[in-house]
Amino acid sequence: MSTATAALPLVAGVWPIDPVHSNVEFTVRHMGISKVRGRFNKFNASLTVGDSLETTQLSASIELASVDTNDEQRDGHLQSADFFTTEANPSMEFASTSITDNGDGEYTLIGDLSLNGVTKPITLAAEFNGAETYPMDQKVHAGFSAKGTLSRKEYGVDFDVPFGVDKVAIGDKVAIELEIQFTQPE
Repeated sequence: MSTATAALPLVAGVWPIDPVHSNVEFTVRHMGISKVRGRFNKFNASLTVGDSLETTQLSASIELASVDTNDEQRDGHLQSADFFTTEANPSMEFASTSITDNGDGEYTLIGDLSLNGVTKPITLAAEFNGAETYPMDQKVHAGFSAKGTLSRKEYGVDFDVPFGVDKVAIGDKVAIELEIQFTQPE
């Protein structure tokens, strides 16, 4: 068994996601007066812990057709060519390019996000929530929270419904919130 990295207190190796104890959620403004929340129900990720943060990487894939905003009609519209075009672009992909230790369990995670045929860098504020042995499987689980914001229009997701003077129904900024558990390699 490897020892923990100096900057990330986890043993080296590939940590697979525990999807049952993980969430990929988003929030976007509607008409400028409220927020609509949604989630993706199908996703995969792995954390490859190296000997240092420079050799540690995170990769993730999210199935866009699994979008769930608690409204089947809206979910169907999000899967259409107006938004995700899930037939041509079935997934959103993320690959980290750098991880920086900010101290006190907080990290800056920078990576490339690919959505709708467009790849752009994104920065996430991440927090390491700790690691514990889960009694149901007797494996060590490590928990992370992460938040960030993206401009949907930068990814070619620019459908909108104008109303009133200088107003649109759907905000451009999409807030991303992640709660992720990874399981220690065997």
